Amino acid sequence: MTRNELIAANLAWWDERAALHAGSAFYRVDELINGESALDSFEIEELPNEVGNSLLHLQCHIGTDTISWARRGFQVTGVDFSAPALAQARRIAQACGITATWSVSDVYNAPDVLGRQFDVVYTGKGALTWLDDLRSWAQVVNQLLNPGGYLYLVEFHPITWILPEDNWTIANDYFTDGQPYIETDPGGSYAAPDEVTHSNITAEWQHTVGEIISCIAGAGLTIEWFHEYDYTHFAQNSLLERSSNGRRYRLPRGMPRLPLLYSLRARKPG
Repeated sequence: MTRNELIAANLAWWDERAALHAGSAFYRVDELINGESALDSFEIEELPNEVGNSLLHLQCHIGTDTISWARRGFQVTGVDFSAPALAQARRIAQACGITATWSVSDVYNAPDVLGRQFDVVYTGKGALTWLDDLRSWAQVVNQLLNPGGYLYLVEFHPITWILPEDNWTIANDYFTDGQPYIETDPGGSYAAPDEVTHSNITAEWQHTVGEIISCIAGAGLTIEWFHEYDYTHFAQNSLLERSSNGRRYRLPRGMPRLPLLYSLRARKPG
C-alpha cells in the first residue's frame, strides 16, 4: 500500500469508530459531562491552570482531553483529521457547556488551516504512532507555538512496543527504521472491542525515545524535562492489572517495573 492509501485506511478506521468511542465506557463521556476530568493527576500538576492562555490540542479525537483543559481555564482549539470525531467533540462540548474551536485538518497542514499560533500545543496518549514523519511534526509544533510557548506531550512509552499482548517478553524490534506496522484487526477497537466494524486496516509508525527527543530539539525547541511513569491507560498487555478506579493499568506487585507512560515539556525561545 502507498502512503496515501495507508493514511486513507487510518482515516476510515477513526471515522467509523468516532461514535462508538463516544458511547464507550473507555472514554467516560457521561462522567465528563457530569464534571469529571479526562486528565491524569500528573497532567494537572505539570501544566498549571493558565486562565486565558490558548491551547491547541493536536489529534484531539472526540475532544475529551480538550474539554478538560478548557475547564482548567485554557482557551482551547482541537484539531483532528476525522470530521466524524470532531462532530462528537462538538456535541460533547455543548453538553458540557464548554466553548471550544474545532478544526478538521491533518497535523502537517494545521499551520495553514489554523493561521495562528498558541501558547501551548498539547498532544499524545496514542497520537504519535499514527504519524509517519516525526521531523515534520516537530516543525509544525514549532510553527504553531507563540514565542515563549511550549509543547506539552503525554504519550505511551515506546518501550511497550517491543512487548506482545499476552506475556512479558521481547517480541518486536525497538528500532523499526521508519517502516509502518500494518495490521488487519478482527473488528472493534481498544475502546469498543466487541463492536462490529468494517474499516479494520491500520498503519502505525513506532518512534523511539531518541527519535522523539531529537526531532523536538531539532525543530528549535528547548526540552525542559522528561518524566516517566510505571502505569498506562489501557490493557496493552494481559499481565497488567486494572486499578480500582479503572483508569490505570500496572504490572502486578513484585514484577520488575517498566516505563509505560511519559510526559515531556519543550519551550519555544521567546
